Amino acid sequence: MDGLTELNVLGLALTAVLLAMACVKADRVRAWRSSVNPSAPDLPDSAFIVARVIFVTLAGLGIYTAVQGFGVSDDMAWDDSELTGAVQQAADDLDGFTYQSDDSGSPLYFDDYATLIEDKVIQYGGGDAPQYGVDATPADANTLDDAYFTVTAKGADDACCTHVERSRSKKDDYAPPGIGGGEGSLTYRQYRIAVESRKGEC
Repeated sequence: MDGLTELNVLGLALTAVLLAMACVKADRVRAWRSSVNPSAPDLPDSAFIVARVIFVTLAGLGIYTAVQGFGVSDDMAWDDSELTGAVQQAADDLDGFTYQSDDSGSPLYFDDYATLIEDKVIQYGGGDAPQYGVDATPADANTLDDAYFTVTAKGADDACCTHVERSRSKKDDYAPPGIGGGEGSLTYRQYRIAVESRKGEC
């Protein structure tokens, strides 16, 4: 339970106390005051009415604040269904994804597979999921051609495993023309990835 959720729960507990105080009978309060200070003047009924109105109003404000706080808390963290759904959609979107690489095989338009997966999961997180807090942790034996990533998110207990396999797509290679307009010496190699995901760590 995060700090904001704990604060919301505390607010609801205080609200319950206020409602309980509003329900205490006037005779019981008068009897208690007499036992503590017998010479104290008697309280009129109007004082109890005003006190009840104040307690109920404060309780209503407390409930409203707690409900809003729970909404904010939900927007700040992922839940299990949001994560698993977003990972599956991200895998479906990336399955068949093609990209160009430099001479070393590193992608030209994104940093690495982990960043690509994280960005896609956040994209498919939905309106209630935050736009941050996703981590794709690579397996130790990963290569550019075969890689596994354990995807987790802040607030979610579950994890998902995403598998990425890369293959060459030579027909889509791009060779920019040379300086004189003829055939250039540089070729950007094209790759295609197949992506699958499942629930659980890799």
